[in-house]
Formats: sequence, structure tokens, C-alpha cells
Amino acid sequence: MDKYLPPTPAELAEHRNRFARIEDWIQSARAAWSVRRGHTPHVIPYTGYGSTTWMRVLSRVVLLKPRTTKTGRLKKIRGWRSFLATPLAGAPVTVSVSGSSFVVQTDRGGVIDQVLPVTLSPGWHTVTLHSGDNPAVTAAVWIVDPAAEIGIICDVDDTIMVTALPRPFLAAWNSFVRDENARRPVPGMAVLLERLTRENPLAPVIYLSTGAWNVAPTLHRFVSRHLYPMGTFLLTDWGPTVDRWFRSGREHKRENLARLAEEFPHITWILIGDDGQHDEALYGEFAASHPDHVRAVAIRELLAPEALLAGGRRHLDRTQNPSKIPWVSAPNGSGLATQLRKLGIISQDSAHRF
Repeated sequence: MDKYLPPTPAELAEHRNRFARIEDWIQSARAAWSVRRGHTPHVIPYTGYGSTTWMRVLSRVVLLKPRTTKTGRLKKIRGWRSFLATPLAGAPVTVSVSGSSFVVQTDRGGVIDQVLPVTLSPGWHTVTLHSGDNPAVTAAVWIVDPAAEIGIICDVDDTIMVTALPRPFLAAWNSFVRDENARRPVPGMAVLLERLTRENPLAPVIYLSTGAWNVAPTLHRFVSRHLYPMGTFLLTDWGPTVDRWFRSGREHKRENLARLAEEFPHITWILIGDDGQHDEALYGEFAASHPDHVRAVAIRELLAPEALLAGGRRHLDRTQNPSKIPWVSAPNGSGLATQLRKLGIISQDSAHRF
């Protein structure tokens, strides 16, 4: 197959609700205004994943005026500026990897989330993406080894990074204003994830979050700076969808959990989250419906001040959802590692390094 063309925005327009049509009109007007100002399409690459016969390519196309440093490199776009960039719907993007090329189109939010048929060996690969007259960019793709038995799915907000997402005002401050260097990692979580990947070197790492695609580059830099293992971020596009007035973060997580179970039927997942949102309930649902796909559930407990400001904890009543799947909780990565060590999921030698 040389080209893969998803439905165009025009082909899907008749199925959109009123809120989505209004948003599309606003985005179209913004795009026209940006083009008149000389802005051009820029591809923002995200890390993808796949198997030896397909890959899931993730990226976003926005209209920007190039902001380069003295060395000629593109400046980082962060904070509130990342939310002002105009997404470009229906933009054609050429995706090239290992001698194969595909042409895909962005969705309503300028996002590319496409599965492409391609034969690749397990491990990291580099994908080239190109749109318009700007230079091509590259994205990493992790091809999962057919021999992999364990995978890691991890929440972001208040699980690996202290953001207090349930608190609307502080969440807005963290997303739109605060410098990314001021974001704090949850103690011990980087070491926990590093140990899990060291003991399971074939394991894919998926960071599943309700955050917007706008902050993906910031999250990628945060993970790199604090020595978390590299992986794929599965985020969402804020705003109306074709069938509802605002996207559901819970549905986003639920759908991707089910999708990963279908894509990798041979993998059992270690699910890591926190008790400040809906991770426990979602992981409980997934464990009940896909018991053969869950190795363990690890829940980071919010500290008392965090829980108070977040509106309290939301503990799952596991007596209503009995399961033999290991389920542990602790306030930090070290505590979770201790619990996982007792269950034999982390070896004694690794746990002693915390």
C-alpha cells in the first residue's frame, strides 16, 4: 500500500453536532487569519508505537511563524503559547519510514493518529514527517517485540508529575503559565518505572493521560529531564467532538485501554495511576473485562494536602469487583516498589536500589 487516506473533514461534517460545527468555523477563521499573517504548517512529532506489521503514527500540524534561536533551532513553544497555535485540519502529511511512504490527513484538531501497514523489526525506529514547504521532522516509533509479555501503562498528572489536575485554577496555572522547569516529579516514580523497564526490556511504555496534545512536547521534555523511560504519550484533543459538546477524559482512557488490549493480545499490562481522579475505577473496569491482560495495578495515594485540595480521594470499593489481580497502593514510588516486590513483580535486587 502506497497511500493511506482517512476520511476528510468535509466527509465527516454532516455527522457533527452544533458545538463541533461552531468550533470548526472558529478554527477555519483562525487558520485563514494565520495564513494571511504568513504562518505556515509545522508538524509537531510525537512518539508512536506499533508491531512488526503496523505502526501507529502520532503528530499534530499547526500554523506558526517560525521562532528560531541564534543557532537556527526552533524555539520551544510552552505554557499558554502552546494553546494559541492554530491547528490545521485536513492538512496532508507525508509519512516515510524504512523505504515506505504514506500520505495521511490531519483531523479536526490538526492531529494525526493513524495506523499504517509497514514491516519493521522490533525496537526503536525513526519516522520522517513532512507537510508544506517547511523542513521535514522526525519522530520515534517503538515497535513491540512479538516476544514481549509485559507492558506498562502509566497516568501522568499526579502519578509521575505533581500537577494537582483536579484543582481547576492550579491546573490552569500549571498548563498555561508556569515554567515547565518548575514542575515536580512524584518521588520515587522515575526509579520505579526504570526498574520495571530494566527487568522487562521488551515492555512498551504508554503514558495515558487526559491532557491535551498541546502539552505533549512539554511532557516529553519532563520525562527526559527526570529520567523516566521514554514511551508513547496518548493524549486527547480538548473541545467538542462530533457527537458531544466536550471530550470525555474517562472515555479517552477507557477506549485506549481496550485498544491496547486488542492490539497486543499477548501482553499483560502493569497499570499505574493515582487515587485523585478516576484511575482506580477505570483500571478496575478494565481488569474485570480483560483479566488476562492485567499483570498488576499500582495506585499512587495522594498526600493529605493534595487530596484535600483535589476534593478528596476516590477509592474503589474492590469488594464489589473481586479479582485475583494484584492491586497495591502507596504514596510514592518507593512504597509501590515495596508492595510490588512482595508480590514478585519486582525482584529483590531491584527493590533494594530505591
